[in-house]
Amino acid sequence: MDNKFIDSTQSLINFIKASPTCFQAVEEIEKTLKEAGFLHLEENTRFNIKEGKSYYIKRNSSSLIAFKIPESYKGFSIIASHTDSPTFKLKNNCEFVKDEKYTVVNTEGYGGMLLAPWFDRPLSIAGRVFIKQENEVEEKLVKIDKDLLTIVNLAIHQNRDANKGIEYKKQVDMLPILSLGNKKGAINSLIAETLNVKEDQILSSDLFLYNRTEASIWGLDNEMYSSPRIDDLQGVYTSLNALINTEPSSYINMALFLDNEEVGSGTKQGALSDFLKITIDRIANSLKWDVEDKAIYQANSFMVSSDNGHALHPNYSQVNDVVNKPVLNGGVLIKHSANQKYTTDAASEALFKFILDKEGIPYQEFVNNSDVLGGSTLGNLISRSYSISTIDIGAAQLAMHSPYETGGTMDTFYLIKAMEAFYRR
Repeated sequence: MDNKFIDSTQSLINFIKASPTCFQAVEEIEKTLKEAGFLHLEENTRFNIKEGKSYYIKRNSSSLIAFKIPESYKGFSIIASHTDSPTFKLKNNCEFVKDEKYTVVNTEGYGGMLLAPWFDRPLSIAGRVFIKQENEVEEKLVKIDKDLLTIVNLAIHQNRDANKGIEYKKQVDMLPILSLGNKKGAINSLIAETLNVKEDQILSSDLFLYNRTEASIWGLDNEMYSSPRIDDLQGVYTSLNALINTEPSSYINMALFLDNEEVGSGTKQGALSDFLKITIDRIANSLKWDVEDKAIYQANSFMVSSDNGHALHPNYSQVNDVVNKPVLNGGVLIKHSANQKYTTDAASEALFKFILDKEGIPYQEFVNNSDVLGGSTLGNLISRSYSISTIDIGAAQLAMHSPYETGGTMDTFYLIKAMEAFYRR
């Protein structure tokens, strides 16, 4: 395996490890943008934007929009990805004692996850908390960097039908063990200690479980890798790198990193929100565009919605389309859906393939089996507020929505190169 593929995958793995939740992912994005010279715009202050500069704006600490403005332009080149992944969220007053023997943690599911792989893994807690200071409320991110909890399986001897299939109940079967005995209040105490604050300063929190199983590059030729949260931090990482690595020529290059895709995007920081539209309106106002300018630039714009798709599975090949069978390391996935779950049409497909062909970047087609209902993603939701030509792409992967997913070692490199070519158009 060529070192360029290994290096790209290892860098992605490092980014994923630093991003246990959407909040840490945006924090990592912001660090990278600042190092690259991007300027921070606040939503509650006036924009003062100039050609030739690069900017970013955050919302809810879990979504971010970054953009580079050339000296002259005729529209936007946009890549969208999402910062969240399926997991478990901690409920308020989350610890309780079972049978006077164990302290367990009360959680609820976030997103459509594969449940069985969450058992018997080292887990911990990350997210954000709001702290009461003397004259204000302060947000702090927190990551408990230790193996803290496990969702423990029932032994085969106590459930002889376990391998015949189980319908897991999250409220009953999937409560993680925190400690032996009664340790109610321990999580608040641990968070306060980690953040060096007092327990009574903690007002509220958004806390999630994260899988601490280490990512691995594996296979006879190191051609595969496995990691938590490949969907969609691979899309986040590749679009971030492409944005930084390229200088815009004829378009304003923009990257959207949006939260809550896994739960429908219907939040103030999701794809159905006004975040993109308001940001573009404020760019237009700052650069003195009139109504005609805005309409022309919108008509000239193009968006890539980047979210992964399903590779051919060696044990379940019947669930793929009968003809289009994408594989790991097969190049950029171009995603199609007759019912418009994906935004790709012949026009957007042709333009994107033209860009890839010029650079010699491999690509492959993804279409769902006609009898298998597929998911949707960001592109068609964003189009409701900002309608431009759009294509859905991603990388092929296995075990999507497992806490430990699998991808091809070459595909991160291919995605970055494809996105760089798009931004250079």
